[in-house]
Amino acid sequence: MGSGRIGGCAGMRIGIMGGTFDPIHHAHLHNAAMAAAACGLDHVVLVPTGEPCHKDPRGVSPSTDRFTMAEIACRPDPLLSVSRLEVDRPGPSYTVPTLRELRRTLGPAAELFLIVGTDTAEGMAQWYQAEAIPRLARLIVVGRADHVPDPARLPRSGTYDPVPASPWRISSTQIRARVRDRRPVRYLVPDGVAAYIAERGLYVGRPGG
Repeated sequence: MGSGRIGGCAGMRIGIMGGTFDPIHHAHLHNAAMAAAACGLDHVVLVPTGEPCHKDPRGVSPSTDRFTMAEIACRPDPLLSVSRLEVDRPGPSYTVPTLRELRRTLGPAAELFLIVGTDTAEGMAQWYQAEAIPRLARLIVVGRADHVPDPARLPRSGTYDPVPASPWRISSTQIRARVRDRRPVRYLVPDGVAAYIAERGLYVGRPGG
């Protein structure tokens, strides 16, 4: 599982939160904590995307860097851990195969909850094997302060647990732009993540967002 801090899972309520995490930032962490508090989760596993199926991989940082940043961010918090599942799996990353593998890893007695933002939830009907998701995990939809959802595009009412929007207005795009422009990102990302970005020279000289 990467961070390796999730033990006996029988009867545990476990959140699964995927993302590119390029880089991970405080809004990601706050959303995980809010979902856990609102839905009574015992643990949240972050799953950095290996090869994004919805983005040009040439514009994404190496998966090893994104995984390491996520692990650094989650290390101080026993609520959180990070999985290498998609990072180590070749080819594009899709949610349903990931949920199936996590089900095998965590065992049949664990309750799985897929955590997504409202912007992501609006497009879930077009996901690969989307019809299988309700059989694998309960859906948690977290609001976004910078996004007004279209109710007609969200999953049907009653099929997911809503969580109010986080007050954080942070995006990975914004952070990459700040690094590229030599502006500080302290307090937008954990200190260890900021240090890793500087050490690795990530985002410097990258065109666009």
